[in-house]
Amino acid sequence: MADADPNELATSAKKYWSAEGYTEGGVIREVDYATQSGGLDPMFAGIKIVDCDTHITEAPDLFTSRAPAALKDKVPYVKLDADGVERWYVGDRNFGSMGGNVIRKDNNKLLGRLAFPKLEQAHPGGHIVKDRLAAMDDMGVYAQIAFQNSGVTQAGSLMTLGDPALALAIVQIYNDATHDIQEASGQRIFNMIHLPFWDKAEMEKELKRCIDMGLKGVVLPDTPERVGVPSFLDDYWTPVLEMCEATGTSLNFHLNSSVDPNTLTWDGFQFEQTLSVVATMFSIGNAATMGNWMVSGRLDRHPKLKIGLIESGMGWVPFAVEALEHQFNEMLPRFSKQLTRRPWQYFRDHFMCSFWFESVGPKLLLETVGYDNVMFETDFPHPTSLYPGVQAHLKDVFADHGYDIAKKVLQDNPSRFYNLGL
Repeated sequence: MADADPNELATSAKKYWSAEGYTEGGVIREVDYATQSGGLDPMFAGIKIVDCDTHITEAPDLFTSRAPAALKDKVPYVKLDADGVERWYVGDRNFGSMGGNVIRKDNNKLLGRLAFPKLEQAHPGGHIVKDRLAAMDDMGVYAQIAFQNSGVTQAGSLMTLGDPALALAIVQIYNDATHDIQEASGQRIFNMIHLPFWDKAEMEKELKRCIDMGLKGVVLPDTPERVGVPSFLDDYWTPVLEMCEATGTSLNFHLNSSVDPNTLTWDGFQFEQTLSVVATMFSIGNAATMGNWMVSGRLDRHPKLKIGLIESGMGWVPFAVEALEHQFNEMLPRFSKQLTRRPWQYFRDHFMCSFWFESVGPKLLLETVGYDNVMFETDFPHPTSLYPGVQAHLKDVFADHGYDIAKKVLQDNPSRFYNLGL
């Protein structure tokens, strides 16, 4: 493993969310839940809607209940801090918040904050499978692709524990819990694989183990070199990419966490002002993720690799791809033998994007982006989530597209991308 700044790595989980976002405050939006719990609208009858970006809150006992006896006192646990906020700890080290949970247990929504200070205040569907399934049924969603909510499994922090066996065990326990959730949900909730990517051999073993368990996709960092691991250009990653390509296991880049949008906001902003800009730039930052893969030559070596640009929207895609088309002409002529396709071809062959709150993208840009390259998401239960109003929004954006296009985007594309067999 290459050297990385230990101070930066040690604080990465703690800084996963801004601490102020978990303190008391914000504004409650009252939700008339009776109008939001009618399930699938008749317009979409027969379609199994797949929500391709949600978050499963790691249950407080996720690690302690599964750890072998020798590790029970070492694995992550939740503690209530003096400021009234629940956080993850490993030993006496703060591993950060429990993640974004802004849907209250009475179905109302908290605005202007990242979460309620305590998990008990939030909707139980954030972490309890039966309650999640009930919420999905109310929203008219058949299946959900899910990602982590907290930063407790962030590689940067695990790498600084000084205990490789413990770090590996934490990742394996998380993946075992992912399998349990998938089974308990009746194959309706599919959490993504985490990998111990600081150890090449263990990473490859864990990926195979998870694929063999039936897990559907892996979430990866945009720039692993930031935590001292070789970049995706390096053959360090080749066996993993080959395994994903051979099995149709998707790579998922959830936002672009390598961008530091905080450097783009003005000094003096209040928390809510900063977050409004930061959230936007995290999403648009996946243009860099897409560009890195397109110019790298990796896609020519792995022509069947599937890459998801998740929680990033779709409206920026035409500009970003056109910009890369221009740069291929202006900057990359000497790479013409290495890069055998053009950016639009790479996008069509490899990438999937998603929308949630957008109207312009799904109404006007579906054909341009590609009917086969777009999925739908809600981001439940995060602050930017499409809640309430899932069915109303879908009716609006698909009104002029027709049933077949709606089925392709809402069911067929995610089913193909995540091997769901719907």
